[in-house]
Amino acid sequence: MTPDIGLANWFRERSVRTPERRALHFEGRDWSYGAMQRAIEDCAGRLAAIGIGKGDRVAFLGANQPMFLFAMFASARLGAIFVPLNFRLTGPELAFMIDDCAASALIVDAAHRPVIEPQLARLASLEATLAAEDEAGWIEGPPPVPSQIRALEDDVALIMYTSGTTGRPKGAMLTHGNLWWNNASAMHAMDVLANDVTLVHAPIFHIGGLNVTMLAALQKGALVVLSRAFDPGRALADIAAHKVTTMFGVPAMFLFMAQAPGFAEADLSSLRLLVVGGAPCPVPVLNVWLARGVMMQQGYGLTETSPMVSILSPEYALAKIGSSGRTPMFVEVRIVDSVGRELTAPGEQGEILVRGPNVTKGYWGLPDATAMAIDGDGWFRTGDAGFFDADGFLTISDRIKDMIITGGENVYPAEIESQLMRHPAIAEVGVIGEPDPQWGEKVVAVVALKPGETLTLEALRAFAEQSLAHYKLPKRLELVTALPRNATGKILKRQLRQTFGQAGRAAAQQ
Repeated sequence: MTPDIGLANWFRERSVRTPERRALHFEGRDWSYGAMQRAIEDCAGRLAAIGIGKGDRVAFLGANQPMFLFAMFASARLGAIFVPLNFRLTGPELAFMIDDCAASALIVDAAHRPVIEPQLARLASLEATLAAEDEAGWIEGPPPVPSQIRALEDDVALIMYTSGTTGRPKGAMLTHGNLWWNNASAMHAMDVLANDVTLVHAPIFHIGGLNVTMLAALQKGALVVLSRAFDPGRALADIAAHKVTTMFGVPAMFLFMAQAPGFAEADLSSLRLLVVGGAPCPVPVLNVWLARGVMMQQGYGLTETSPMVSILSPEYALAKIGSSGRTPMFVEVRIVDSVGRELTAPGEQGEILVRGPNVTKGYWGLPDATAMAIDGDGWFRTGDAGFFDADGFLTISDRIKDMIITGGENVYPAEIESQLMRHPAIAEVGVIGEPDPQWGEKVVAVVALKPGETLTLEALRAFAEQSLAHYKLPKRLELVTALPRNATGKILKRQLRQTFGQAGRAAAQQ
């Protein structure tokens, strides 16, 4: 008989083998693996007592906290589907997701209750709204521990909604098998250790925060140091205080940590592995950490791939800086052009396709969108552009939709951003395209400066032309105090285009 590789079962198996090891640290409190398993069983009992069972959806709205993990594993124990919600969204946006997946229960913390409460009356599927801080109040008395449901590999464990920046959000269905095989890849590619201490400051409603280092660490028996929210100074302090060995973050997190007071003196000696993903990381950010003796490994993944697609192994961190590395075991990648023809020559840029047991089974309730994203052979279209070099290392160019075509040439904003970040006056930069009657599109740089600095377009172009072809140089410069970012730290290019593109500029002039 094939083993049960479901979320609930592998955590239970881990807790049986190492019940005394520390599993979780949060705001001064520790849980051993045995204590965490008891909390999961208690949560499962309370969910079962209000009618949650196999196939039901349990939504969670709140900041990083232990109850997120207890409820996720408890839902898996019951055969239910866990639905993490982005706490940065508005009430109507959240209500859409809860209604779309027809959630039976919503667990929400006090900080986010005012956002969702005005929407509750319209959510017909919800049978219970529960306080994240007071699970004892869900029912009267201690609940019996329910039997654990055996999970099949293809059973859905999570529904994780995409950001919806290009339309309605889509719920990516991640199966128990998707998560297991992603962890198998992670353990091989990153050499996850039982004595690791992984720092989790990224939001865990997002696949990066949840499943780059955290779930693999728990499966291995390591310690997770969980923070309610990201703070760059606190992250540096946590690394020193807890002797952190691994951490995942998006480029903005590591940029802000490097800019935090005290970075030059921070104790980073315990760090073994920093994984950066979620967006192409500017090479200057990688170099800042390298100057502190920390080799950051760039990885690439998506919600729909659970998330690992590729990672740069330590021995190539210097030789292949800027690359996202090679694929781990069990994952395949190919590059195709606009008509689906495979591109095999080194440096040929096209869309990245992914196939493997970590790839989503599709989008919840959207068979047409699923068919458009995943072909009959299991290849998932990422919407990202990239290329392989002669050694088989993958480099991510940018989102295809963010690509700028100027004078017939393809220009990827991430490349320009990486070069502009080298300018000593620039704190942050986002590059977008603007319609141009002569060239089709022109390059616009939206820049936040470091305190006390000034910058002109002429000075920026003079700096950039040392490393960029002329057609890639910005033709317009906009200065802002800070760039708009989503909850995971990605620059909101759509918002930049609305504000600083042709339409946004015309509206501002009226």
